[in-house]
Amino acid sequence: MDLTTLTHTELSDRLEALRAEHARLKERGLRLDLTRGKPSAEQLELSQPLLALPGGNDHTAQDGTDCRNYGGLKGLAELRTTFAGLLQVPVEQLVAFGNSSLELMYESVVDAVLFGLPGAPGPWPREGRTAMLCPVPGYDRHFAVCEKLGIDMIPVPMTETGPDMDEVERLVADERVKGIWCVPKYSNPTGATYAPETVRRLAAMETAAPDFRVFWDNAYAVHQLQGDSEPVADILGLCEEYGHADRVFVFGSTSKITAAGSGVAFFGSSPANVTWLLGHLSKRTIGPDKINQLRHARFLPDAAAVHAHMERHAELLRPKFELVDAVLEKRLGDRGIATWTRPQGGYFVSLDVLDGCASRVVQLAKDAGVALTPAGATFPYGKDPRDRNIRIAPSYPRLEELGDALEGLALCAELAAVEKLLEG
Repeated sequence: MDLTTLTHTELSDRLEALRAEHARLKERGLRLDLTRGKPSAEQLELSQPLLALPGGNDHTAQDGTDCRNYGGLKGLAELRTTFAGLLQVPVEQLVAFGNSSLELMYESVVDAVLFGLPGAPGPWPREGRTAMLCPVPGYDRHFAVCEKLGIDMIPVPMTETGPDMDEVERLVADERVKGIWCVPKYSNPTGATYAPETVRRLAAMETAAPDFRVFWDNAYAVHQLQGDSEPVADILGLCEEYGHADRVFVFGSTSKITAAGSGVAFFGSSPANVTWLLGHLSKRTIGPDKINQLRHARFLPDAAAVHAHMERHAELLRPKFELVDAVLEKRLGDRGIATWTRPQGGYFVSLDVLDGCASRVVQLAKDAGVALTPAGATFPYGKDPRDRNIRIAPSYPRLEELGDALEGLALCAELAAVEKLLEG
């Protein structure tokens, strides 16, 4: 039943039925949450052995470092070795730090704003306001970093193969554009993986700003849901090949691999950029939590162990993503008012409802006890110009709770659409 083909009378009848269904949903007193992509308790249980590691008398790294003591700003070599190939960064160019890659992203932007980057004449805002390119829909925490530091954000449309590179190449001709945010694999929220040609163009393009950086947030490098992981081209190697060795900052973490609040974050880049970052980090810390790094190195001794562990995550997540697709297809598949992604990995599904309806959907869902990410969150400044995108985070709820939440979401999407169509 394509709602866009119904007559005014038919839409009015449908509206009455949907409002009655929504009223019944509200009476249930639900308290369901689809707002953030947090691992479930069952996923966290997979890493429970970490809490017993490295053991009371086991505090020495492979190189003899006493992990109880100060020092080791770059992080433990054995852990960096495990993740170097997964993040496509040479071991000597990879830093293992605290529990949050977002912290390292924020640190990098702050240091660029205050002190400047290698090869640059001065700090980013030396000649006035600066800007970063933001593929949309995208990650709200990236946007929050820019907003906090007074960096203008320029939206760039996301495609199935990554950001619209024609638009990116046009915009970087402006010297005030200093960077671009990228989630190259299973992007937040669309689940898209950057095509090799997209990565090549990011590495090869000429920019007006000599201190332009690609912020390569490879948060979901090993987070596949089905079969083999989708490959992403080696942007660090390509940047060096095209004569832009300092162009990319690679970020990653174990936050959705082990314990989300007690993981290890990584930064990888050119030797010059690594020296630059460590120089700034050394002024605020004597070293990271090496005991935590040691327990991770014991728990995940090599890349094969990481992949095996992530397959166990996938077994828990896969039914939830399948349920999202099944419920949306059942409730909205033939309505002509919504489209959604079917990601092969990552943590999110991107739902586009009828233009002008996302805010209304979120409010209707809230009224019925289903919390959704705010409409507009996937755009800079929280403003979706078409008011249509909603990010779905299915990882945290139990499967039965997720089903109830999705049924409620689909109902609200249809109700908001019928209201909108009747307005027209």
